Amino acid sequence: MAAKVAEEWLNICGGCEVSILDIGDALLDLLPQLEFVHMPVLMDHKYHGQTGEGDPHKIEIPAADVGIISGGIRNEKEKAVALAMRNSCKTLITLGSCACFGGIPAMANMWTLEEMYEKVYRGSKTTEKSPTPNKDLPPLTDRVYAVDEAVKVDVAIPGCPPSPDMIKEALTCLLTGKPFTLPEKSVCDECPTKREKKAAGGDIKRPLDGMTFKQNAPWEETRCYMEQGYLCLGPVTKSGCAGQTTEAGEAKVPRCIKGYMPCRGCFGPVKKGANPLVDMMGAISSIGLKPEQVADRRALLSRYVGGQGRLKPLPAKPAPAKK
Repeated sequence: MAAKVAEEWLNICGGCEVSILDIGDALLDLLPQLEFVHMPVLMDHKYHGQTGEGDPHKIEIPAADVGIISGGIRNEKEKAVALAMRNSCKTLITLGSCACFGGIPAMANMWTLEEMYEKVYRGSKTTEKSPTPNKDLPPLTDRVYAVDEAVKVDVAIPGCPPSPDMIKEALTCLLTGKPFTLPEKSVCDECPTKREKKAAGGDIKRPLDGMTFKQNAPWEETRCYMEQGYLCLGPVTKSGCAGQTTEAGEAKVPRCIKGYMPCRGCFGPVKKGANPLVDMMGAISSIGLKPEQVADRRALLSRYVGGQGRLKPLPAKPAPAKK
């Protein structure tokens, strides 16, 4: 008997759903074992009954064995949908960094909701000032929330976007009754580049400024990007983006590193509850780089993980004393 699956996308770009398609041929083997009962990206299923004429105050999600939510929570409707998914699904999966940690949208948590309205919708030179629209629109929440801040989550699959291999493994484990867990290892633990545990220079460089590498050469001949002076979040980011499998004889290389770019941190903290911003300051100092050279540290080092209280408005600076 096929397992019933419900999927929802909340505050999201849609890249996580593309990752499901990117499972490729292996997805064809999984599909006969799955019955999708709710998936707005693929099928028309109304929230208030199949005709949309049900109770307008109650969201109806069909009962499912597995629920998948991509995207974080930015408005009250999304919070209600997350709760309805939790109530209807035996096992709930968060898919992607927005669902797991708030993602890029949670960078807005550095400001209050009123400050954001004022800056983006009223203070912009290209926008005519007007009251905040509210007719037939769900009110925004006070900040961007990760899904597990609103409901209990059973399985988290991070990434921006998540690895198709990882999605396949999670679904396969659930179908066969096996536990799915991700090891508490960092991107550095999987990175094959050469490390000498000291920086080649004391200054932090822009990511595109003359990185040294030998394209198509063995990775062991390439110096660690961080030691070359490029800000790489590998030390504080959970591993997994390299996928679960590789071609025969091919090194297992994290995605950004394989593209000759430093890790951006999209897989989130190595351990639950860790703060990459704080941990990264120590990693930078330990090899002789200068943490004070990291511009806009809060945003840059927490760009994918601003939910769960990691990003919040700074206290107002006291007014200067009158002379």
